[in-house]
Amino acid sequence: MKMHPLTLRILHWINAGAMVVMIMSGWKIYNDEVLFGILHFPEAITLGVWAQHGLQWHFAFMWVLTINGLVYLLYGAFSGRFRRLLWPIRAREVVVEVIRALTFRLRHDDLTHYNAVQKLLYAGVIAVIVVQVVSGLAIWKPVQFASLVALFGDFQGARLAHFLGMTAICLFMAVHVTLALLVPRTILAMLTGGPRLAVSPVTPPASAGALDHVPDADLEPAALPPPVRREPAAAQDEAAGIPMPSGHHRLPGPHDDLQSTDVAAPDGPDPSAHRCDPASGRQLTDRSS
Repeated sequence: MKMHPLTLRILHWINAGAMVVMIMSGWKIYNDEVLFGILHFPEAITLGVWAQHGLQWHFAFMWVLTINGLVYLLYGAFSGRFRRLLWPIRAREVVVEVIRALTFRLRHDDLTHYNAVQKLLYAGVIAVIVVQVVSGLAIWKPVQFASLVALFGDFQGARLAHFLGMTAICLFMAVHVTLALLVPRTILAMLTGGPRLAVSPVTPPASAGALDHVPDADLEPAALPPPVRREPAAAQDEAAGIPMPSGHHRLPGPHDDLQSTDVAAPDGPDPSAHRCDPASGRQLTDRSS
């Protein structure tokens, strides 16, 4: 997948064109009823012959920008693009990148990652456009959207917020274009899609049904290790160097082979040769000897 998929590129250029039309027609509307007496926009950069022409252009592209912008937000949120490219934003990185940009030392070697200035600008302009839509609805239908007008205090407050939002968007576009000119590859990337993203392959887990296609030979259990032969306990003691006291004979253990292990009789006279009569206490003599 490329850095800028085709869907995103289409949404981007529609947003850019609609924004230019909205700004130029908005300047024409502003000139008809100014907020600041000393500020008038040159007719050469406005859109429409009269103010009503500017209103028609403005209302037409208002819906284009709103619908296209909504699709762009949904695409960025559900595709994970916003999370991948715009987060996190660190203040220290922003300061460093601003200094580099002002001294024309801004570097952007990896197009697949946005620097801190880009992150701040893109996240900020998204928030400004949301405010523009809300304030624009309040100006367009102040009676029907009285609750939106109340968010800005009154009608003139909504006009002022709309004007300041337009100013912020113009500043964003100026910085955005300047940064793009400093790194021309970013413009080409938005036209062609840019470099391909490195996606690490993920091996899906095997399902239970997948075992049905495995040959029987592959399902045979692994060979068991050979049984461990246990030596008799006496042999183990002898191998360990444990001496047996004189006159003592070790009884067979649980691992001894009783059929092959001989237990010798203790040394000394045969107790059967010295039997006594329990009644008289006299010694009995074995008649068989």
